[in-house]
Amino acid sequence: MSVINTNVSAILTQNSLAKNERAMSGAMEQLSTGKRINSSADDAAGLAIASRMTAQINGLNQAVRNGNDAISLVQTADGALIEVTSMLQRMRALAVQSASDTNTSADRTALNTEFEQLRTEIDRIGANTQWNGENVLDKSHSSSTGTYQFQVGANSNQTIDLTIDNYSTAGAGSGTLTITSTASGSAYNATAAAQVSKITFGGTFAEGDKIAVAVGDKSVVHTVTAANLTGSTDALDRAAVAQAVKTALGTISGVTPTGTAAALTFTASSTAFGSNTFEIGAGSGQLTGIASSSIKTQSASNTAIAALDAAISAVNSGRSEMGATINVLQYAVDNLANVSLNATASRSRVEDTDYSSATTELARTQIIAQAATAMLAQANQIPQTVLSLLK
Repeated sequence: MSVINTNVSAILTQNSLAKNERAMSGAMEQLSTGKRINSSADDAAGLAIASRMTAQINGLNQAVRNGNDAISLVQTADGALIEVTSMLQRMRALAVQSASDTNTSADRTALNTEFEQLRTEIDRIGANTQWNGENVLDKSHSSSTGTYQFQVGANSNQTIDLTIDNYSTAGAGSGTLTITSTASGSAYNATAAAQVSKITFGGTFAEGDKIAVAVGDKSVVHTVTAANLTGSTDALDRAAVAQAVKTALGTISGVTPTGTAAALTFTASSTAFGSNTFEIGAGSGQLTGIASSSIKTQSASNTAIAALDAAISAVNSGRSEMGATINVLQYAVDNLANVSLNATASRSRVEDTDYSSATTELARTQIIAQAATAMLAQANQIPQTVLSLLK
């Protein structure tokens, strides 16, 4: 049928050319971006898979950095304890030397001077060793538990935990703490009175003394500072220390704290018997056993040797745990890097352009585009044949 108004051949060619142009445009986009999926229309399921893989890969890469940071932190603590061990060994050698009667009283006094200076330096290391601005050897981290949770996974709660204790000799000064706790009734008596516990501060506190207090849901370790000891009498100093501990505890769930002078009273709001725990201790460091050690006499030197053996053992135990954690973290980092590599390769297969395939598709569509253009020109010439019927 010869018609002019409707050129079916031209319309078919135009449609084919439009489809081919979309395919060619897609191939050019893939080649120019390097990605097979540039919009959700390219591959909806593939886009979702690639997005999930990206989240996992980013998490794994960050976990690798977390693990390396954790290794640095633990190595910092372990490195400091190397020096602590060296000083403890020297202190033990001094104690052994002082235990011999070949030394005069003046000799032992001289030996004790170095002994005390080494102990002071151990305390300084325990109080001042930091990583990223945070003390790592005074158990101040995580509400004074010293527990670190290193995130070494792409998902929540994938952690490696380590507890670094308080490696300090301070805290066993002459200050004393007395605790009394009362609650009427019994566990089976619904009318039992609320638990009331009282801490009484006595003796003479010294700068650096550590006071560990756990009341209800709060736990703190307060280090006595020079600012706590500015009173003209021991009683005023004790009162200042008591108020500092109260301030450190802050608001306690289910417990009302009150304080007068050198005593703190904690009253539980619940009448359930034993519903709250009250734990008080002075000197929470791993090395408090040598806090009062002296080598001025033969007897004291022998006692110091035993205390130093216990202190060295405590440091060795902590360092062995740190070393094991460093090894575990290194294995974890290596594994994370390997998983990230494989996940990245998997994502690449989903979303990256296969250049051999894309270039072949581009060549195909370009040839078809040229052919379709030529055919469209031919189709447009068909109506011209109608003119021959008019001659």
